[in-house]
Amino acid sequence: MSNTADPRPLRLLRLATGTSLALVASFGLALPLPFIAPMLALFLLAMRNQALPTVAALALPALIMLTTGASLLLIPLLQHAALAGVLLVGLGLSACFAFQLRGGNALLSTFLVIGLTMITAAGTTSFSLAMIVIEALTKGLLLATLASLLSHWLFPEPAGLHQATPAAQTPEGEHGWIALRATLVVMPAYLLALIDPSRFMPLIMQSVNLGQQTCASNARQAGWELLGSTLLAGLLAMLFWSLLSIFPHLWMFALWMLLFILLVGRKLYALSRTRLSQKFWLNSLSTLILLLGQSVQDSASGKDVYGAFAIRMGLFMAVALYATLMVQLFDNQRRKRRLNA
Repeated sequence: MSNTADPRPLRLLRLATGTSLALVASFGLALPLPFIAPMLALFLLAMRNQALPTVAALALPALIMLTTGASLLLIPLLQHAALAGVLLVGLGLSACFAFQLRGGNALLSTFLVIGLTMITAAGTTSFSLAMIVIEALTKGLLLATLASLLSHWLFPEPAGLHQATPAAQTPEGEHGWIALRATLVVMPAYLLALIDPSRFMPLIMQSVNLGQQTCASNARQAGWELLGSTLLAGLLAMLFWSLLSIFPHLWMFALWMLLFILLVGRKLYALSRTRLSQKFWLNSLSTLILLLGQSVQDSASGKDVYGAFAIRMGLFMAVALYATLMVQLFDNQRRKRRLNA
């Protein structure tokens, strides 16, 4: 392929293939919380156009140890001094979001936020449940990394491409505001998960998605994008489930996911005209994976899939609406602060 070739079609194929491979492997191996692997693969492939270097791949065990170790240390504090523990979790979340805003690795920030919230929420109920979450995150991250490396091998980045111009950095003075805003978006779902982690764990994942999205979106765009991407994901999930019901099979699940990512990914990589940001389409895809993963698990355990989906979608929309209100509130406060300055 020539150096002037458009790399976006290859990136789209890589994204769809890697995410679908992670999905079929995680559900096929019956991993705990199997939706985590394809979601992490989606983030890894969407946020990086190059394969992970060897040093980064070798650093994954250290990253897992850091995340799980810090989270496990907070569990006794949450059990015996709940307010102090919640405040420390909030401080950790704010530090993770601020690290991303200062130019830190967005994938690393995402994994730290997920680990900090999910492990501590599970551990307050049962240490064995916390270990299940740790197992899910560890296996999910390793599986996502393998799927990413394989998809990069199948669809390598064309040689000789110029590096993309980095996005404009958020002004230093606004980092604290935006990090606090993203933390407050995540905290309500986290507090619900402290009450019943087995029920509200997917809500944590969705609130983390929305928190990351508020970090990358300006206030004018964020309101529509948070609500719109969640609603679009729900509509796509209903269409996906209807198609999958014709022939419910793991490989059909992966093939339909491949097709849906290829279709939505055209907007993500601007291969077809769109006025919405990349974060909108990325959040739509991640929410789609989360909704479908939970529906598949509900079906396997004999639960009422449609009733559970309606409740879950209602919670997701409530979190998106809350996040939208939080963004607008903080934007109004910043405006007043500038006028009074």
